Amino acid sequence: MDPNRIGLVGYGEVGKIFTSGLKARVQRMGAWDLKFTQAASRETELAHAKGAGVTPHGSMRELCEASDLIISAVTASNTLAVAEEAARFILPGTLFLDLNSASPGTKQQAAAAISAAGASYVEAGVMTSVPPYGIKVPMLLGGPYAMELATLLQSWDMDAKAVSDSFGVASAIKMCRSVMIKGLEALVIESYTTARAYGVEDHVLPTLQETFPSIDWQKQGAYFFSRVVQHGKRRAEEMREAANTVREAGFEPLMSRAIADKQQWVADCAREGVFAGIEKGATWQNYADRLLAARKR
Repeated sequence: MDPNRIGLVGYGEVGKIFTSGLKARVQRMGAWDLKFTQAASRETELAHAKGAGVTPHGSMRELCEASDLIISAVTASNTLAVAEEAARFILPGTLFLDLNSASPGTKQQAAAAISAAGASYVEAGVMTSVPPYGIKVPMLLGGPYAMELATLLQSWDMDAKAVSDSFGVASAIKMCRSVMIKGLEALVIESYTTARAYGVEDHVLPTLQETFPSIDWQKQGAYFFSRVVQHGKRRAEEMREAANTVREAGFEPLMSRAIADKQQWVADCAREGVFAGIEKGATWQNYADRLLAARKR
């Protein structure tokens, strides 16, 4: 296994980080994104890719024909659609690494599409936020080729670990963790904003600090607010996949659905400009005050 040409599907935050980190490891780095064809984003995105030393491809077919390893880094809701489109053009023997946050069932369907085309599908559960780690973000890999690919990625100084030769295990680990992490984000936003509305945050947060002294609840709250404001839409999609994961296990996803709704609500507020002008490093109170002001309007 020695891929020299990597193609990224999805030139968003994660795609840009991975292309930047991996381009020195291979002979050729390419990317394909629908934004390359849309009038509102085409010029900016193409300029960014070219400036970063990344070849922007004009279609999925073009990317597949030019890649030994394809990495899918799109939104959760597009996981299966991207795999099915890639399966139409992917060359036999190509590796397909699926980074997306999707349910075990979705990953299994994606694997079936890629495998039917004669390519090698590997699922990945990306276990934390990518930006602080870059390509060294911890990843769990699954599928018959997981061990082989993990060895290659480790040689590229990446934190990849094979956990199963079956599809769905790595994603189940990721999705169960997401219920907790994204759920904690949603709980903090709801609890803190409500406490702020009643003027009791100076009583509530010290009790959290006493119960969980290892967490800086002021700092953690600010981080949770900022990440959900920035990525709430993507998080909501991930939580819908988490709900599918719970449902596939035979349970009603009561909590996962509620978490998705809360994440989506914050994303909708951000889209409407509720948080416009809030600077990096703002406190959680800055975000909560904007929500309170929007409520009063």
